[in-house]
Amino acid sequence: MSEHLAPRRLSRRGLLAVGGAAVAAALVGCGRDDNAGASTDNASGPWSFTDDRPEEVTADARPERMVAFTGSAAALVDFGLSREVVGVFGETKKADGSVEPQAGDLDVESVEILGNVWGEFSVEKYAALRPELLVTHMYDPGAYWYVPDESKDKILPLAPVVTITTARVPMTKPIERYAQLAESLGADLSAPKVTDAKARFEAAAEAVRQAVAANPGIKVMAASGSPDLFYVSNPKVSTDLMYFAELGVDIVVPTKLEAGDYFEALSWENTGKFPADLILLDNRSTALQPTDLAAKPTWKQLPAVQAGQVTPWDAVPRFSYAGAAPLLENLAKAIQGAKKLT
Repeated sequence: MSEHLAPRRLSRRGLLAVGGAAVAAALVGCGRDDNAGASTDNASGPWSFTDDRPEEVTADARPERMVAFTGSAAALVDFGLSREVVGVFGETKKADGSVEPQAGDLDVESVEILGNVWGEFSVEKYAALRPELLVTHMYDPGAYWYVPDESKDKILPLAPVVTITTARVPMTKPIERYAQLAESLGADLSAPKVTDAKARFEAAAEAVRQAVAANPGIKVMAASGSPDLFYVSNPKVSTDLMYFAELGVDIVVPTKLEAGDYFEALSWENTGKFPADLILLDNRSTALQPTDLAAKPTWKQLPAVQAGQVTPWDAVPRFSYAGAAPLLENLAKAIQGAKKLT
């Protein structure tokens, strides 16, 4: 996937950043039975899980030392795991020491951070952790999110690897798959923490449907800004935007897509190409924020910006009910309060 979804490298790497993240050309897990990936309930016996490549990942016993992309780790924590996570990679702490939003409820002080930015992954620290499982997203077939291409041949042989597809499918799919993985690793999906979060998610989804019905015609654009380019994300690829569209949200569909179909990259002179009443703006530290964008004259000229109809957008969502519910709640509120401008 991209790095604009990480800093930037066109393709998902050029924007999953705006894509809302997200891809897997042929969506590998799409047609499998929802119970695929189930493993033994016996922690002392053999363990297996069929991931989204799809490959059956096996171990002599249930893995108890897991290293994961920070967002993956946080999703698994939301589903009930905790002590199993011993290391993470990807944006985890901000420069001021505060925790990145994608870390969720992960106790970042109790895990080893192997890399805090795109392209950073300490192979030495990883090996020292004696990992029994590596978990990460898969935006493109065969790609390991935030595992550097330059060192993956050293990293991947050290432990079994599980990847979960996070593009070209609605957001509910990776949430379900991370739930299945967590359950295979010993999580109790019937615990109140999990069931309450699912109920909140379902209520939030209904709130979006109701907001769209009550305020029809609101055109929404998901975007991300860089110093040189303005990225408009594709709801046919980005998993969260795809789900928003399923709920009835009218999302701008870019027409001149870059490699991977994640987004259209516009020069700042052309930021007004797609009329929009509401802008979902990538809130990651790798993207320009409103204070930075204030220096861009064409940004300030956009009707949604002038009307104050810009809302933060988690371009790389946390794929759990607890992680996704607030996104839907914020979206419902933004649509409900938006005025038709175009």
